Amino acid sequence: MSVQAERREQISAQVEMARIPEQPRKRRSWLWVALAVSGFYVFALVQLQFDYGRIGKGIMEFFKNWGRMFPPDLSGWRDVASAAMVTIETAVVGTVFSIILSFFLAFLAADNLTPHPVIGRSIKAFASFLRAVPMLVWALIFIVAVGMGPFPGTLAIMTHSVGMLVKVYAQSVEEVDKGILEAMRSTGANWVQIVCQGVLPTVRGSFLSWSALRFELDLGDSVILGTVGAGGIGWVIEDNMRMYLFQPSCFAMLVVFALVFSVEVLTNRLKLRVNRLDG
Repeated sequence: MSVQAERREQISAQVEMARIPEQPRKRRSWLWVALAVSGFYVFALVQLQFDYGRIGKGIMEFFKNWGRMFPPDLSGWRDVASAAMVTIETAVVGTVFSIILSFFLAFLAADNLTPHPVIGRSIKAFASFLRAVPMLVWALIFIVAVGMGPFPGTLAIMTHSVGMLVKVYAQSVEEVDKGILEAMRSTGANWVQIVCQGVLPTVRGSFLSWSALRFELDLGDSVILGTVGAGGIGWVIEDNMRMYLFQPSCFAMLVVFALVFSVEVLTNRLKLRVNRLDG
């Protein structure tokens, strides 16, 4: 065996010996993390006065109230249908406005298309802020600003949805093959031509899928926003539950389930059709 080969074996052995203590060190670090999380969990249970006895009583009361909901009371179906239409309108208008705004902002925010890095980072930071504030908080802010009703709910949906859609649209644009963009730039295509002819055909399916998912979420959120004064079927459920009218509440909940389930089926079919077109 040559001297160089022996030297290489010695170096390899020293490297292996140096790596041995790393595993116990990693285990100790994970152990400390687990202990810290467990300690915080116990502390949170104490602070929140978590009571398993109350959970048991609550479960029994839940099933009692559930039994009181049947059979559903259909006598107020006109009011429920009208409120459901308001909920759908709120979700549709808020989602459409957010799609339009996010569509233009995403191309300016994407790293591979932004006119300047500062513009891209600023738009992404703005979208992160819109996304970080919960939709219920946006609804309360707009209720204070413009009053109660569907309008502040629509504004809340639009605001929060823009925060999400700008992010996912921009990510879709950034995943476009660099070769396409470079080829178009080499031919002298301007920014608008690159977007319309090079990027849009590639991200069309992704944009449609994300938009459909966002509408599903917004429909459910519009129901929740009704409970804080944004109108719609959520307000009907909240009003009935406050007066312990369980049977009318049950009918309204069934209508919500039918709406959400129908929209989910339709959006899934849309996604399948888009995937076939892209395939």
